[in-house]
Amino acid sequence: MILTSAVAGVVLGLSAVFNPLVDRAAERIFASSDPAPRQYSVTTRRKVEAVMDDGVVLRADVHTPAGLQRAPTILIRIPFTNTLWNRLRSDAIGRFWAARGYVVVVQGARGRYGSDGAFTPLEHERKDGVSTLRWLAKQPWYDGRIGMWGGSAFGQTQWAIADQTDPGAQAFFIQIAGSHFYDMMHPGGATALESALQWALASDGPRERKVDYAALDLGAATLDTLRADNIAAGHDIGFFDAWVAAPRDGAYWRASDGEDRATTAAAPVLLLGGWYDPFLPGMLRDFAALRAHTASADSRLVIGPYGHARDLNWPGGDLDQPYRQASVTPALAWFDHRLRGAPLASPRVRLFVMGENVWRDEAEWPLARTRYTSFYLGDGGALSTMPPSSSEAADRYAYDPRDPAPTAGGAILGERGGITRQLPMGARADVLNFVTEPLAEPLEVTGPLRTVLWVSTDAPSTDFTAKLSFVDTTGSAYNLADGIVRQAYQPGVPTRVEIDLGATSIRLPAGYRLRLDISSSNHPRFDRNPNTGEPTAGATRSAVAHQMVWRTAVRASHIELPVIPR
Repeated sequence: MILTSAVAGVVLGLSAVFNPLVDRAAERIFASSDPAPRQYSVTTRRKVEAVMDDGVVLRADVHTPAGLQRAPTILIRIPFTNTLWNRLRSDAIGRFWAARGYVVVVQGARGRYGSDGAFTPLEHERKDGVSTLRWLAKQPWYDGRIGMWGGSAFGQTQWAIADQTDPGAQAFFIQIAGSHFYDMMHPGGATALESALQWALASDGPRERKVDYAALDLGAATLDTLRADNIAAGHDIGFFDAWVAAPRDGAYWRASDGEDRATTAAAPVLLLGGWYDPFLPGMLRDFAALRAHTASADSRLVIGPYGHARDLNWPGGDLDQPYRQASVTPALAWFDHRLRGAPLASPRVRLFVMGENVWRDEAEWPLARTRYTSFYLGDGGALSTMPPSSSEAADRYAYDPRDPAPTAGGAILGERGGITRQLPMGARADVLNFVTEPLAEPLEVTGPLRTVLWVSTDAPSTDFTAKLSFVDTTGSAYNLADGIVRQAYQPGVPTRVEIDLGATSIRLPAGYRLRLDISSSNHPRFDRNPNTGEPTAGATRSAVAHQMVWRTAVRASHIELPVIPR
């Protein structure tokens, strides 16, 4: 439900009624695992104005602990509109932290949440963020200490100014957001089509919208990705065109995503990711970069059983690991540590091991004790640690862009992501299935995943995809991770390619199996390669590609699994 300005005014006028209800809800949701008691009553001021360098006025809700003249500030820059749900959610978080001694500023990004100007994703976040930091430094409560919080688009507002000092933040809590938005949009050289369309359709216009998946699917069905937004939304969405077509080294991405903030961050970052979130691969690279630099060396990493700000619908039952609690409660301890000097008991790395369904503390990522183990593609769809001995074995299939292999779950934005039951083996002629024997004993796989294929094609350019799943004792398969690689080929020439599948953590019981699917499409998670050599943005025709996947002694296609010994 989207509030009109009149209804919004009525709601704001009833703050005296709503605030106690919001406070009680926040305490129930967030304080169950939080030892810090509520210390202060909270006052909330609405529509507090800050003037940006170009004169545009941004507005904020400011939640203040009563009786404190000066206090640390937590800044949340919110690129969403002023819906009832967004208002109640931000009030709950802001008042929860304010009751524990922080001034919480929830500011609308340009064109959002009551702020003036026009909203365009990524475009204004750096300059408006820098202006906001200067504005904060002039406020009467400012004591020189700032923390920032938020996930997804909120996280991008943090990365945009992570290098700022004097004034600048001394702590960041970034969830499900990598420092390079381009990397999420173009994994393996392809385009993350469903995620791009999902974000564009939700952000199009003055208010975010609930995504119409029927319209999204109509848009994704077009071969030319530049027309996908026109078909799905009924009009052109300018920033979507830039996302799918602008070159990495071009003006658009240089302006909005060009700086490597993870290597220049001026303060430590606590990164919260999910095993089924599309930003996770980039976040893992960010963590390595942050830990390598003195100013951000105290950074931490937490990865849980989440999609993109969503709990997983795990087969067999609820994991009882709510994302909303994980994204708020630990942030308080992080801010207390970084802004107040309180001791922090949490480790450098904290992981949720699926299957075993436990949290585990680690000293590093990837884990130092990892035994990287190759599982090779073999005869008859076998997947085993036995290297092939053949001199000519290969599997063949035809990939037709007009009939791509359909996406079933995975690391995508929106409600269709996450863990999902997969098609049975042999369901499609253009998907090669390889499966292990039932495990003789439990197996833990925790860490980065990589598939190495030797391939041949008759197309000048094509894609190869890989998907890792586990198979339970009933024969049902559920996806763990997937990836894609897009590049040019010399037709008929065997070529070695690597596919990054991201990372996972799972402990499989005896009797389960692992399955690896090899194909050339996973649509609409990724856009389709037309196999003609022309880019998908502007593609006008397609051709069938005839693919070969080699599995010989000298061209041993395999997946490399990070096995954790017990």
